[in-house]
Amino acid sequence: MPAAESDMQRLAEWIGRSESRTDLITAAPVAALAATLDRDEAPPAAGDALPPLWHWLYFLPRPLRREIGADGHPRLGGFLPPVPLPRRMWAGSQLQFHRALRIGEAVTRVSRIADVKVKSGRSGSLVFVKVQHELSGADGLAITDVHDIVYREAAQPGAPAAVGVQAPPDPAWVREIVPDEVLLFRYSALTFNGHRIHYDHPYVTQVEGYAGLVVHGPLIATLLLDHLRDRLAAQQPSRVIRGFEFRALSPIVHTERFAVCAEPQADGRSVRLWARKTDGTLCMDAIATLG
Repeated sequence: MPAAESDMQRLAEWIGRSESRTDLITAAPVAALAATLDRDEAPPAAGDALPPLWHWLYFLPRPLRREIGADGHPRLGGFLPPVPLPRRMWAGSQLQFHRALRIGEAVTRVSRIADVKVKSGRSGSLVFVKVQHELSGADGLAITDVHDIVYREAAQPGAPAAVGVQAPPDPAWVREIVPDEVLLFRYSALTFNGHRIHYDHPYVTQVEGYAGLVVHGPLIATLLLDHLRDRLAAQQPSRVIRGFEFRALSPIVHTERFAVCAEPQADGRSVRLWARKTDGTLCMDAIATLG
């Protein structure tokens, strides 16, 4: 069996591995993300509730410089399985918000490799890694956050772009987003994300094969939920977001305007959310559950 194939077969050995980290929910990252998203808000204070998804500002990996791979991510191995494929992306998440985290709270995150699957697609080998995170503090469990991470083979020169899916027409609520290099840089800095696809134009275009700097999937997801939060605050202030699921379907680069869209569902307790490019391509599809 070739070495690469043998390595792929061993990845299932990582299922069940876990790690635990503790962090303090401080105010400075919250104020910085609010400024990055152009939110003119009062400075966060002790006891304030953390907005949904803003927990991604904490529990950040801090690899040493010598531990960084060619793509700017930490090298393979450690807690995550050593997938022998060069391209990786956060493809989606499923979240439950059991209660709000608050500024000043000490929180422990327990992470576990829930599943590893090896598949073959049109672009070659694919590896899907599912990681479950549980965040708890003195008042008990706050957030369950399951990440779907996809690893792919290197981009092939001249390979045709995947055909996109069209987004739903005429959403109830729409907000236009104009990304740029500064927005991507600030979000990378806030999340200590060294992945070069978000700031290194020669790398992302010549090595990874994208048309420009890639807008972070978590940033798009955060923009979707912030759009919903603002609409709820204006129209249904008693409602809170209890659950959120999203799938990344098509990349957005820094030169592409896009819109975050929302459509309340007939059941009265959920809202479909999506991000679309100006040509109507569906880039992220999501559903939020309200309480």
